[in-house]
Amino acid sequence: MIKKFSGLVVSTIIFMVATVTPSFAQQKPKEKIELQHGAHRTGKRTDADMQTWRTYGLGQFIHWGAYSLLGGKYNGEYYNGAAEWIRVWNKVPNAVYDNLYKQFNPQQYNPTQWAAMAKQMGVKYLTFTTKHHDGFCLWPSKTTSYTIAGTPYKKDIIKPLVEAYTKAGIDVYLYFSVMDWSHPDWRYDLKTREDTIAFDRFKKFTKDQLTELLTLYPETKGLWFDGTWDNSWKKSGAFTDSLEQYLKALRPGLIIGSRLRADDLGNRHNDANGLLMGDYEQGWERKIPKTYADVHGNDWDCVMTIPENGWGYQEKWLGHWKTSNELIEMLAQCVSLGGNLVVNFGPKGDGSFRPEEMTAAKDIGAWMKINSNAIYNCEYAGWEKQDWGYYTKRTGENKYYMIVFNVPVSGSLKVQPPRNWTVTKATLLGDATKNISLEKIDYGGSFIHLPKGFSTGKPFVIELETQKATGTGNEQKAKT
Repeated sequence: MIKKFSGLVVSTIIFMVATVTPSFAQQKPKEKIELQHGAHRTGKRTDADMQTWRTYGLGQFIHWGAYSLLGGKYNGEYYNGAAEWIRVWNKVPNAVYDNLYKQFNPQQYNPTQWAAMAKQMGVKYLTFTTKHHDGFCLWPSKTTSYTIAGTPYKKDIIKPLVEAYTKAGIDVYLYFSVMDWSHPDWRYDLKTREDTIAFDRFKKFTKDQLTELLTLYPETKGLWFDGTWDNSWKKSGAFTDSLEQYLKALRPGLIIGSRLRADDLGNRHNDANGLLMGDYEQGWERKIPKTYADVHGNDWDCVMTIPENGWGYQEKWLGHWKTSNELIEMLAQCVSLGGNLVVNFGPKGDGSFRPEEMTAAKDIGAWMKINSNAIYNCEYAGWEKQDWGYYTKRTGENKYYMIVFNVPVSGSLKVQPPRNWTVTKATLLGDATKNISLEKIDYGGSFIHLPKGFSTGKPFVIELETQKATGTGNEQKAKT
């Protein structure tokens, strides 16, 4: 047979070599790049502090500063951008903006009430802006006069906030912008020797400010960096590496995301070998991964605004703002993919929250009061996603949750566990008396039948109990 078809065999072999060889070339592993200041760890942190971070599920971000006084508006005209960036709008003179802090006197600031609102919402961690790009410090820093001490308010904003949230059982992370428009030694790039000398002074200033924050507020669990994308910082890989190590030595267990570091070649977030530089991925700003594969096995969170790109207070929310149900769905989606969702709030200059934010916090809290078991201490389930919503899994247990947003017209929800596993029980969270029945279908799947006329008008959660299947699992497959 081989002799008879030798020509065919040879031509087939040539075809196979021609078509297969390129894929072999593509699979050749990339040569590792030797780095002094790349990632110092592969895989996730395994310590208790980082494990706590993974259990949070829901966080709160607060952007507050001198920019909150303008509310995204100057001389009757609205700035069509993020309110905290209004200083770069050419219609606001720098001299006007840089003196705004002299009017900062938030008489309605009540950190205990802020913490109570966050607690009711179900928040487990807070990220708070100690200093944004304008350089104005909400603590009485000794490194500059551009601080809360120079305002009519005079008192430290950060200390009572950290204490109130900590007392409420909410962990605090401090936001810090490296970029500083107010500092004479800040540089966007290092093109001359003079630039380098000035920026070396700026790096010392930055280190001193961070030392103050960790010293003054020892309850701090981590630091959230911003303003690190310019060439000046990207060219300072050795310093960013040493700074991270210094901060973690100063505060053992400190959690720092992927925005601080740059490697030897100026890569951020991931080094030249594709390894994460930081304890969790911070690239998911106002966007959520589509699949679990997109997070590459890293810890991550998504920071999300309620209006479109609205971080600091804006007097007028331009465009669409997210409903409570939209935010709850984003929360479910993030947790289902192994991450946390952090919802941003932008208080007014007087320290009060706008009604839309308070409503969102109340609505999310009411939902969390019933359904938080599907959020806290939960992770990626690994089950085939269905159109009705999202799965989460209780960490360390064979307990799964269906977070349902879209009920089919049939009223039946399909679940498809991994091979050799089966669902044994389904219970509606918040009302175990509801009659939810299971119907087994091919390949270990089930239909969950909701009671006739069942409707909640809002997302709901079904808790699933599972066990290893006792049958062979060898359903007769269709012949095709």
